[in-house]
Amino acid sequence: MANYLTFDTNGVEPELGAPDADRVLAGEPQFKTWNLEEADGGLYSGIWEASPGKWRIIYDEWEYFSVLSGYSIVTEDGGDAVHLQAGDRMILKPGFKGTWEVVETTRKDYVIRL
Repeated sequence: MANYLTFDTNGVEPELGAPDADRVLAGEPQFKTWNLEEADGGLYSGIWEASPGKWRIIYDEWEYFSVLSGYSIVTEDGGDAVHLQAGDRMILKPGFKGTWEVVETTRKDYVIRL
């Protein structure tokens, strides 16, 4: 087995999901997640895609991501809105609370550390 990972989703079946109903603020957002790595110690990576909508987010983990396509707005409670498009990168830290709004279907790659 190689000691590297490419973000290739060929042959990986996406998991379908959605935010919890009590967190949805607008629309009917739907998720597709291609989990590419789940390592011991709580490290996860893959590709995530969401359709338009807005919901509350609460982070207990570290997440680094890079937007591959689409347009989203992430807003921390009491903070400024961050507009995200292809090529934008962000780290959300434990304790982050706010909203994620997908304006145009958004796809990102991610690495999460619990």
